[in-house]
Amino acid sequence: MSLSLYDVSVPLFLRAFANLTEILEKGRSFAAEQGISEQELLEARLYPDMGNLIAQIQRASDTAKFVPVRVGDVANVSMKDEETSFDDLLKRIADTVAFLKSVSPDTMDGRDQATVELKTGKSVRSFTARDYVLGFAIPNFYFHITTAYALLRHKGVPIGKLDYLGRA
Repeated sequence: MSLSLYDVSVPLFLRAFANLTEILEKGRSFAAEQGISEQELLEARLYPDMGNLIAQIQRASDTAKFVPVRVGDVANVSMKDEETSFDDLLKRIADTVAFLKSVSPDTMDGRDQATVELKTGKSVRSFTARDYVLGFAIPNFYFHITTAYALLRHKGVPIGKLDYLGRA
């Protein structure tokens, strides 16, 4: 039995979003306990030209949902980037998880060699679906999840490696 593109992506995204939900809840609790404005955590950046915590969650969400959209030709669920609070971010994650759970694994079966075009600005990058999932989408997803974790950790939120990995 071989692993499908669904098997190597969607379950990983779901697990990471479950862990990220717990991490965000710890961030919110930390802000309340320490008397820190939630906005201070939400607007945190590692460097001025990098996205803040809100942007990291939005990009992780987009990256995860675009895998079945681009690989399995599943209809996209539009999500506006209007989040401004922990509640908004948690809803964005919950909506992304609901979308991912609605995707049938067979939509991505046998699509390893399908062409995926990624349009960014004026350029277009073409991948096989396999290369897109393994070489672009999964690393990009974990970049944003890791950055969200790092932003909160940098601000003093008491989270560690097991929070990131989960306690499954």
